[in-house]
Amino acid sequence: MIDKREILAIAHQTSLTPHVVEKDYVLGWMLAGIFGHEDLAESWIFKGGTCLKKCFFETYRFSEDLDFTLREPQHLNTNFLKSAFSEIAEWIYDQTGVGIPADKQEFDVYENPRGQISCLGKISYKGPVSSTHALPRIKLDLTNDERVVLPPVNAQIFHPYSDAPEDGIEVLAYDYTEAFAEKFRALAERTRPRDLYDVVNLYRNIEARPEPQRFMEVLRAKCEFKGIGIPRMSDLEPHRAELEAGWTQMLEHQLPALLPVKSFWDALPEIFNWLQGTIAPPLAAMPIGAGDTLIRERVVVLPTGSRGHSLIEMIRFAAANRLLVDIDYRDKQGNRSTRAIEAYSLRRSRAGDVLLMAVRADSGQPRSYLVDRILGVKPTQTPFTPRYPIELTPSVASHGTPVPM
Repeated sequence: MIDKREILAIAHQTSLTPHVVEKDYVLGWMLAGIFGHEDLAESWIFKGGTCLKKCFFETYRFSEDLDFTLREPQHLNTNFLKSAFSEIAEWIYDQTGVGIPADKQEFDVYENPRGQISCLGKISYKGPVSSTHALPRIKLDLTNDERVVLPPVNAQIFHPYSDAPEDGIEVLAYDYTEAFAEKFRALAERTRPRDLYDVVNLYRNIEARPEPQRFMEVLRAKCEFKGIGIPRMSDLEPHRAELEAGWTQMLEHQLPALLPVKSFWDALPEIFNWLQGTIAPPLAAMPIGAGDTLIRERVVVLPTGSRGHSLIEMIRFAAANRLLVDIDYRDKQGNRSTRAIEAYSLRRSRAGDVLLMAVRADSGQPRSYLVDRILGVKPTQTPFTPRYPIELTPSVASHGTPVPM
């Protein structure tokens, strides 16, 4: 098991609480255990918000649950689940030292509103920072009552911890297009804050955005299975006040900084236009200097002792969510000042310096900043409309290898 210091360091780097980081750590090992179990590995298909975070986009909201569609309905059985997760718990303890007490595993098998069997599981654990008095829990949402439209994929999850298996952790997951369509369908059905956040974030990841006609085919199949129509903007309008009222409570603990709900709601018309085939023209890339190279790696190589790693993650978060960020900067004359910027990309100069490419919010002028001279970073609540493609997030993860159904 990693020690408390590693959890605290990552919490500081991501501006999240240690308990949220610890849960992300345990979620990774829980996925390793599930997809290392011979009875579950080929039968359980990973989906939902945690799937998006762990399989596709690391710069994303943290999540708390594990959602699966099961190919084998007989797995929705309390005795089977208790037996399987007892074995998984023993394996995780042997690998990491994370305790998952057998008497703290609950499986509630029930009949869902469509008359089919589903299960809600609750798995308690003791990790590096959790209290022994009130153990935190991971929720499992298991169902066989779901139409899987596209072949699932084998995907490597993001698990940025020092004790990660050498070969990584591979899971069976929804295809990215299907995961996106499932989120869009969920937004139409329940209009919850995290669904709005997910749909807008997925749409904004232009590199991974599916072709709209193919996306609509999958979305139509998902909606037909649930007996609902294709979502329209007018369907969401009556729920806006309730969504805005729950925004802070549902999302605040999952993000480094709370985001303005209005900027997400205001993004919906463009998304619905995209569904109808109206595609905005692509933005021209920010000019690149002679000899400079674009940096898209998850881990950016910086000089020893640099504080830039934690600052880069906060800049990536702000850029991905279209928020201005205040940077505390010391120029080459030694003068220190704070300025609000639109962040766009990281470049490595011919001399080996790491540069943040940005636009000054006050003047609209492009600027480059040496990352080593950035002393502090603070995301603001002020949204911006990108002038250039945002290329700060790591390159889009492989969507995996399709698996025959």
